[in-house]
Amino acid sequence: MQQGEQWSSKIGFILASAGSAIGLGAIWKLPYVTGMSGGGAFILLFLIFSLLIGFPLLLGEFVIGRSTGKEAISAYKAIAPGTKWHWIGYLGVFTCFLLLSFYSVIGGWIIQYLYYTVSGKMTGDYAALFNSSVSDSASVLISQGLFMVITIVVVARGVQKGIEKVSKILMPALFLLFIVLIVRSLTLDHAIDGVRFFLKPDFSSLTSKTVLYAMGQSFFSLSVGVSCMVTYSSYLSKKESLLQPAFSVVIMNLIISILAGLAIFPAVFSLGFEPEEGPGLLFIVLPSVFDQIIFGKIFLLLFLALFLFATLTSAFSMLEIVVAATTTKKSKGRSTMSWIIGAAIFIVGIPSALSFNVLSDITFFGKNIFDSADFLVSNILMPIGALLISIFVSFKMKKDLLRSEMIQGSKGLNFVFTCWHFLLRYIIPLIIIAVFIDSLDII
Repeated sequence: MQQGEQWSSKIGFILASAGSAIGLGAIWKLPYVTGMSGGGAFILLFLIFSLLIGFPLLLGEFVIGRSTGKEAISAYKAIAPGTKWHWIGYLGVFTCFLLLSFYSVIGGWIIQYLYYTVSGKMTGDYAALFNSSVSDSASVLISQGLFMVITIVVVARGVQKGIEKVSKILMPALFLLFIVLIVRSLTLDHAIDGVRFFLKPDFSSLTSKTVLYAMGQSFFSLSVGVSCMVTYSSYLSKKESLLQPAFSVVIMNLIISILAGLAIFPAVFSLGFEPEEGPGLLFIVLPSVFDQIIFGKIFLLLFLALFLFATLTSAFSMLEIVVAATTTKKSKGRSTMSWIIGAAIFIVGIPSALSFNVLSDITFFGKNIFDSADFLVSNILMPIGALLISIFVSFKMKKDLLRSEMIQGSKGLNFVFTCWHFLLRYIIPLIIIAVFIDSLDII
């Protein structure tokens, strides 16, 4: 995307932003983190954090980007020149860089599974297949590299037209395919046990770790706290409302998250898996579910293709924020910087890719390299970024500018603006700080 371009329509912006948010966070990460964090109580916290923290922060990033029409770092400089606030942008760029380094590893797994499905290797013990896949260092690195090449090629050319046009087809298709999966999953024996685990809160299992993970998941799944949406919203027309797109993205993300859980957990309990399976949960359970469906392999191939698209749209936005931040001065061409940065991200991601095989013995606080990078991004860097953004928007930006940007294209939103501003200034920072302090013993 070149500076100065705009989304062709509001629905295009919504779907592109949703595509950025709805990826591994909603489809891959939420189910396994839910399984490891006690089920329903975690989901309830995730919903609360998404609505009371994620939504206001997403809207805050929209306001920063649309009001300046600039990418992350330049946007903060434009609003607060001569200060250090633009370091929020640098923090976001670094976080996206690190996030994509391990995110691309899962993207590579999806490509591997697409190959298995097409070649007929998707049979037998899926747990053993997953373990053997991630243990093959050469295959993992090749797949990760292919995922990064696809991401780089698209971003190097500019992603607006491709994402907008394809999102309007594939995002609804992903939604409909989840409905098919849920219907089949809910008709399996003992499926109700999975529904109960996923949706019925058990507060006896609530811990500081669960609260921290739920807050981190709300940031991860909405792409907030890294200024990614600052860059995306900078391409939105001044005539469009910001409130509706922000709310639409949050609701779409929550719906996909719930659908993913309803597709997976009934099958987990019915097929005898443990909900604490971890990062491989999606790759082990869903193929087993598709085995129970007529023409299951065709549906699995279609799902993996759509899942790859959802993953790529998120990857596009991560690489976009880094590329946009490094090409604003036109020192080098967009294509050149896309390849240089993409290659650097791939190199940094190699230890994460190898943390399930040759580097599996290297751990930090009991976590392998992959899980450590995930924890650093989701539970430390994103919340810190979110805290700084909430303070910046509510204290540093002029209230009249905030009001005019937020209510642009809408009417009668003064009360909503007051509530939003109050949440950003007083409630959200306190919640983030309180959760951090309460969870210091687990970091």
